[in-house]
Amino acid sequence: MTIEDMGATGRTEHGARASERPALIIAGPTASGKSALALKLAQRFGGTVINADAMQCYAELSIVTARPSAEDERLAPHRLYGVRAATEPANAAWWRQAALREMEASALPILCGGTGMYFSALVKGIAAVPDVPEAARAEARRLLAEQGAPALHARLDPETAARLKPADSQRVSRAYEVLLGTGRGLASWQAETTEPLTGWQIRMILLDPPRETLRAAIAQRFAAMLEAGAVDEVRALVARNLPLDLPLLRAHGVPEIAAFLRGEISREEAAARAILATHQYTKRQMTWFRHQKLTDSADMQIIQSRIDGSTQLSERELSVFDNFIKNKS
Repeated sequence: MTIEDMGATGRTEHGARASERPALIIAGPTASGKSALALKLAQRFGGTVINADAMQCYAELSIVTARPSAEDERLAPHRLYGVRAATEPANAAWWRQAALREMEASALPILCGGTGMYFSALVKGIAAVPDVPEAARAEARRLLAEQGAPALHARLDPETAARLKPADSQRVSRAYEVLLGTGRGLASWQAETTEPLTGWQIRMILLDPPRETLRAAIAQRFAAMLEAGAVDEVRALVARNLPLDLPLLRAHGVPEIAAFLRGEISREEAAARAILATHQYTKRQMTWFRHQKLTDSADMQIIQSRIDGSTQLSERELSVFDNFIKNKS
């Protein structure tokens, strides 16, 4: 579907239910052009771009995570980019509350990212797991480092353990810190979800470029990251000797550049591995988006092309977007 093929199914003159405000989700795989499209629409329609990419929440890696540039942020409001420290792992519960606050303050929230779990948490609700004391988090990391994920998995409550792979260090560590910090297993908390999103009419644009187009864009983007200083950015991060289970240390490009810095592989091999890993991840992203229902089919459109900064949207195309967002007949 091209941009001009996008249609809009109207329920009322200004959108489905008069009491609901419009909000736009722009989703899709890495390097599909979500940020570029979000910026163009925010400029045109007075929107605020709200980050829904887990890695772009962190302050330390603006280049490697392809955060919007300072110029982009000057052209339109951007929120929840670079607001967390690497040592403060972001999660869906935190993001949902932060995103809701930003949505309330925006005339047109444009939620932009590729972290499907965040979108699901926003729309469908999420388990109300309380904050975990830092002492419990530190103990979980210590045991993970000393004994490994399978040993930590064996300490979990049976219901939670049955849902997790013993080798999944990030999820096992998270489950153990919840058990240690709250006295209840994560599975028990997950049975108690917050209410689904109300008061908003969600429109969704899913970018789904051809595989080869995406592969080329990933390679081009990683080369640009290296030129922009990605190696120095990763060098500064790994020099801090942070716990290895922190999510940011697994951001695409970080393990590969770190291996290059340790002298284990060449710069060219690091790039090739990072590009391959990112491309494989985009396949998983699209599988997730194709199988998850985040909004009604009439409120979702798929664009089978890539958007970049040089893409020029015609007045006709912008009118199509306007009609879709506002659900005009």
